[in-house]
Amino acid sequence: MEAKKTPAITVEALINAPTKKVWEFWTEPQHITKWTFASDDWHAPYAENDLRIDGKFKTTMAAKDGSMSFDFEGVYTDVQTYKLIQYVLGDGREVSISFDSEDNVTTVTETFDPESENSIELQRDGWQAILDNFKNYVETAV
Repeated sequence: MEAKKTPAITVEALINAPTKKVWEFWTEPQHITKWTFASDDWHAPYAENDLRIDGKFKTTMAAKDGSMSFDFEGVYTDVQTYKLIQYVLGDGREVSISFDSEDNVTTVTETFDPESENSIELQRDGWQAILDNFKNYVETAV
């Protein structure tokens, strides 16, 4: 008997910036460390990114008080510059990020397989908070 798969979760943000800027801020380590956390008491002290099929990425997310940290890492399965990024996380979950642009507004849509430890709502809220942080960073960075 096949195990029942939990449906993927999708989060989205409309970012007031052209796709080229959005793509660069999403993929370059010096930018990744500025936005990859869900709340102000966390930060991302380290990021590396080999943006190509079979390339690996790793971002360290850590509580600012030093109480905990973890590495968010995976391997790219598809990269279409300015359009699409897909990867597999270390635990086998799949993630897809699309970038759609119209009139210097870029829609970033992330769809990901949930994990089984936390509720769907908590996961959706956490990923949306990070995406909202990204939106704020892109729109306010010079």
